[in-house]
Amino acid sequence: MAVPKTYHLVTLGCPKNDVDSEHLERLLVGGELLPVIQPEEADALIVNTCGFIEQSQEQSMEAVRALAGGKREGQTLIVAGCMTQLYGSQVRGAVPEVDHVFGVGQWQDVAKLLSVDVDAVYDIPENARVTGPSAYLKISDGCDAPCTFCVIPRIKGGLRSAPAGLLVKEAQRLVAAGAKELVVVGQDTTAWGEDLGMPVASGLPGLLRLLSEAVGPEVWLRLMYAYPSRVSSELIAAMAELPNVVHYLDVPLQHGSEAVLRRMKRPHNLEKVHAFVDELRQAMPDIVLRTSFIAGFPGETEAEFQELLDFAKTIRFDHAGCFTYSRQQWTGAYEMAEQVPDEVKHERRDRFMRQQQKIAARQARRFVGRELDLLVEGTGEDEDGDPVVAGRTYREAPEVDGLVFASGWAEPGSKVRVRITEASDYDLFGELSQARRPARATPRSPSSKRPAGRRR
Repeated sequence: MAVPKTYHLVTLGCPKNDVDSEHLERLLVGGELLPVIQPEEADALIVNTCGFIEQSQEQSMEAVRALAGGKREGQTLIVAGCMTQLYGSQVRGAVPEVDHVFGVGQWQDVAKLLSVDVDAVYDIPENARVTGPSAYLKISDGCDAPCTFCVIPRIKGGLRSAPAGLLVKEAQRLVAAGAKELVVVGQDTTAWGEDLGMPVASGLPGLLRLLSEAVGPEVWLRLMYAYPSRVSSELIAAMAELPNVVHYLDVPLQHGSEAVLRRMKRPHNLEKVHAFVDELRQAMPDIVLRTSFIAGFPGETEAEFQELLDFAKTIRFDHAGCFTYSRQQWTGAYEMAEQVPDEVKHERRDRFMRQQQKIAARQARRFVGRELDLLVEGTGEDEDGDPVVAGRTYREAPEVDGLVFASGWAEPGSKVRVRITEASDYDLFGELSQARRPARATPRSPSSKRPAGRRR
């Protein structure tokens, strides 16, 4: 293989995969390879795959086949990441044009293959560059939970927490690069530190305090992927006390039936869930809650699904995603009897989302009349040619929730005040408190995102 000079990278999956790809890109760029937008212009074609559920595997294979179909002589096609950790030989068999397969965490090996002297490239491992007002801070990888539907432990291995000192330095680096929000991610963020000898659920509150002080009061810290049994009083107190930890929590609960949760080997004491939700709302009356559920887990009866609907209606989540169960090899649920037919899974998922749409709309209306901080992500014009901005308040996490559209103009990447005047099912609308006119030509148009939800 000739020494490559250019690369084209395709990334599938969740924000944690985005972080991994950005780590790889820093290695490649540090080794003087140049990224190109068009695959035909690249010497190396790279796909960072997702293998979490069947749909993500299909999307990964579509990306691999698309690149393979246009591959020219002299190009190298590399497939890496979660899916190849599980199905590397199958990928090679299905797409003969694939030249090299790597598993999870082998980014230095990929870079070495492309003639990068990785020892000469300085990089803080596995965290993100800043391309907008927000950046992801990955505090751990892997998971020790025994969930019977989840293949992540097989892909990623057990919990591995990044040292606090490294995370503080990385947080400061991201802020210095322009980040105004750090989104804290990991397979289970609330388990951080347990592999370092800390008592169960005790590490994250202290880490949040360190990060809060390190980045300063103006930088938001947003917590994602909390495990239900680890949402402790200490964590809630830290969130309520620290001025820059936004009042938002993502807790994937997966179901609302204790019987189903037992089969999933998930925390199944729903009284405790109600208790920590009440504690969160007492400590932070404006808290925004996100979760995700699975419809059609093996053995799920109509009565058990109704328990899920009733549970979600009682809690009133601001944001909730619902996924059809994806049967995964190497998981405890793979061989379970009473697999639910696909048409039933999809019907239940759709029924859940219809209910949740109404709940989300009611929850959104409580923000009408409030004035909030807004992170501006894009600008544009309305049908009359007047300026508008699109962005997010503390209520909306990047990529998975809705947006706020407001009349007025502000610089993309800035933080401004917005008064909310209207709410739809997923988005909010308002007016900038101190609207300005753009300093130069017509701004680019924002694109509205609808929440798709993710589960860890």
